[in-house]
Amino acid sequence: MKTISELEEKDIQAIAEKVVKLLKPYLSQKADRQEDTIFDVPSLCEYLHVTSKWVHERTHLKEIPYYKLSNKKLAFRKRDIDKWLETRRIPAINDFKGKICLVQSA
Repeated sequence: MKTISELEEKDIQAIAEKVVKLLKPYLSQKADRQEDTIFDVPSLCEYLHVTSKWVHERTHLKEIPYYKLSNKKLAFRKRDIDKWLETRRIPAINDFKGKICLVQSA
């Protein structure tokens, strides 16, 4: 058996790939748990840098995804909020570089 200093590059690569393969399920579970964070109104305000008045207005108008709990408190799933934010993304001008935009005349 070779010592660590005698391992060839391909051996090291094979070991690294096996370690990654073994750890991947645990790493993705941790990422999933982080995505399932549940916010209350104050923590959502902190996350979005908005006021509680803004959050209550958006929930009243049903503009933002939320859950109403049995005690009439509001809850927000981070994953839902992130998707909602993505739908409101306005692309930067640089996002259009190299793309052809067809405009249909009226």
